[in-house]
Amino acid sequence: MAHSDTARDSSGGGRRPTLANLRSRIDTVDRQLVRLMNQRAEVAREIGHLKQSTGQQAYDPSREELVLERVASANAGPLSDESVKAVFRELISGSRAIEQHIRVAHLGPAWTYSHLAALHRFGSAVDFVPVASISAAFEEVLAGHSHYGVVPLENSTDGRIADTLDNLSRLPARICAEVPLRIHHTLLASCDRSAVREVYSRPQALSQCRNWLARHLPSARLVEVASTSAAAEMAAGRDDAAAIASRQAGVHYGLAVLAENIEDIAGNTTRFAVIGHADSARTGRDKTSLMFEIEHKPGGLADALAIPKRQKLNLTWIESFPLAGEAGGYVFFVELEGHRSDLRVRRAIAALEKRCKRVVVLGSYAVAAAVG
Repeated sequence: MAHSDTARDSSGGGRRPTLANLRSRIDTVDRQLVRLMNQRAEVAREIGHLKQSTGQQAYDPSREELVLERVASANAGPLSDESVKAVFRELISGSRAIEQHIRVAHLGPAWTYSHLAALHRFGSAVDFVPVASISAAFEEVLAGHSHYGVVPLENSTDGRIADTLDNLSRLPARICAEVPLRIHHTLLASCDRSAVREVYSRPQALSQCRNWLARHLPSARLVEVASTSAAAEMAAGRDDAAAIASRQAGVHYGLAVLAENIEDIAGNTTRFAVIGHADSARTGRDKTSLMFEIEHKPGGLADALAIPKRQKLNLTWIESFPLAGEAGGYVFFVELEGHRSDLRVRRAIAALEKRCKRVVVLGSYAVAAAVG
């Protein structure tokens, strides 16, 4: 008997597709997708050639952020916006790699949160360079060994990342993009929860899960280690220890998930900065980061902060940071809405330069949606 691609619907409402028919349709769509993806890559390669001829950089974070937002806005489902963005992120990454292999330095070994932030920003078709410290990430970029670095800037639970601010205060790196990454801590182990006697992780991760640990593992010893990935690797060799790390780290080291989302505060997010040598182009939805130093006198900070207000610029972030070796001396980091090329931002910077001892524009970059 000849095989039919359709079968009679038991309700009598006509024929319905068979599994073979649906798979054939999937194969047809897949071939179309491959053709269109390569067609897009060819156009991207032409853009790359034009950029090379005019001395522009291959990586344009502001443009890539716009592309991702546009494909998400065009998405009618059933795929989620995040899924569509992930597909296009890899397509953009692979297309970029045709012309140039970008090197990206990040804190810690693979599958740390810094590595995950770098993956979300650049896709997987880059050369990732794991480094042992935030300072090393800055050194990689400034020495020209890596094109970009990904460093944590602030956490919604623990606040500022002092090492990053210290390097920004001393070194001529630019912030060219941001990656707000939702941090979901996972308890990983090769044993049952009842057998856990020690829990390994970075100090920040242990701090962000302290209440959960006190309730569920009150007798376990908390051990601080250099990175969440190192914690997962250590736990993989023990039958009485667990790690707090990303789910991806657990997959990499063959660990079972004992508990998910154990962070004490829902919405725990770390904002990472992408550092490089140049600003990003204006998108219309931008931020500008500044650092300034004021005279140590009454009202000095209030006078400086009144300048963005007069220009009707909204401040989205402010941090003070002590100057090394100078008693009572501080620099201030602020972030305001707008690109440094915007008229009101230019006016604000010019007014700050007149009032402050030192003003450094750390970079302008597109506002990014939280990922992860």
